[in-house]
Amino acid sequence: MNAPGTLDALHRERFPTLTPDGQRMLDFLHGHPCAPLYRNRSGNRLLQHEVEAQLAYERAMATAPIGWSPGQPPGWVMPFVARAYADVPYYRAQGAAPRRLADVRPIGRAELAADVAQFVPDDAPLARMMQFRTTGTTGNPLVIPSHPVVAARYAAFHKRALGRIGIAPSHGRGQVGVVLLGFQQRCFTYVSVTPTMDESGLAKINLHPDDWRHPDHRATYLDALAPEIVAGDPISFTEYLTLPTARPPRALISVSMQLMPGLRTRLEQRFGCPVLDIYSLGEVGPVGVFDAALGGHLLLQPGLYVELLDRDGAAAAPGVAGEITVTGGFNFCLPLLRYRTGDHATLATSAEGPVLIGLSGRRPVRFLTLRGWVNNIDVTHALEAFPISHFNLHQDADRSVTLRLAPAALGWSDAARAALEGLFGTGAVRVQRLDAQDKTLQYTSDVAGAHE
Repeated sequence: MNAPGTLDALHRERFPTLTPDGQRMLDFLHGHPCAPLYRNRSGNRLLQHEVEAQLAYERAMATAPIGWSPGQPPGWVMPFVARAYADVPYYRAQGAAPRRLADVRPIGRAELAADVAQFVPDDAPLARMMQFRTTGTTGNPLVIPSHPVVAARYAAFHKRALGRIGIAPSHGRGQVGVVLLGFQQRCFTYVSVTPTMDESGLAKINLHPDDWRHPDHRATYLDALAPEIVAGDPISFTEYLTLPTARPPRALISVSMQLMPGLRTRLEQRFGCPVLDIYSLGEVGPVGVFDAALGGHLLLQPGLYVELLDRDGAAAAPGVAGEITVTGGFNFCLPLLRYRTGDHATLATSAEGPVLIGLSGRRPVRFLTLRGWVNNIDVTHALEAFPISHFNLHQDADRSVTLRLAPAALGWSDAARAALEGLFGTGAVRVQRLDAQDKTLQYTSDVAGAHE
């Protein structure tokens, strides 16, 4: 850790525009007597001209329309394809650029994992390129090339989502704007400042007790920071609910995993603020925000085109769930053409733009119930009233069902079992403890035909 007020070369590289006020914020975040063990060092790395460009980008993205309808690629798509075929080694090796998007062969996680360098454009700014690793729910690590400007652009779409409910983040100098929560045995943690918010503080903390000198310090530290926005996932939010904090944020942003309605309701009641459920991917950033009135996740990025494909790569029929497949995005280090995300939904239109309906992480699974096959969405509906952070439901070949719940949700075992027995029959469901502290596949089955 740097001593208060010091600015060595590496520190300056992490914070190129840091002022004495920004350094005081870093010292406060690190030096509070109840601060956690910060295991890592990070920073915004934005140069002054990039800070100004990011502010302009946020203003543009706040209200930019998403000008396309399902099945009708917008005008920017084919020029984007042409540039990729000219500048990206993977696509250039395939020959001339197709004249139609439908003629571009879809790719998936496997292609990126095999050699992600082939997807980096020739003109990518390598000197300042960053990378981060994501595992998703498959456990297969994937390295994502990125850049300080790309990392900063996430905020534009979080602000766009917040703006829809009338919240404009305003915390600036001397205040903490955002706290990012984790709850894992091992978690990347750090402090930073946000130059586009006048160097407001940002902290990524792990709520796991092992990262604190005393578990009670967690609530004390969070109240000392008094962040305007708290972001996390259903696992970390479930732990956040147990802390006796007295200074609630203006909004909670849930990312990374499906947020069950019952947990959302508990969070809203406990903290008295709106809870945004944002569908986000490491490969493309924030994709959509859930809106109950629209019945799904409203798309957020004007520069991201979404198709739904079946298993053979053909367009899914209208109203039929397909694999969410994306083209475009704001990561200029990883331009994607027809990238199959592994997630599934149907696509509808609204006055504000396209909406993903019935979003289902990973491949849909069918379950055999008393009334025959049902989609995993029906199982989600059976469990949605319970404040469950994460779970796994598995059906064995003999049609028996095991529901594995995170430890914090085991108090709901009897009620959840009863709800599922309405589908699967009395005595057909057992409940066990789920020990995983990271994302997990929610639905699995050994029954023949479950994945058709």
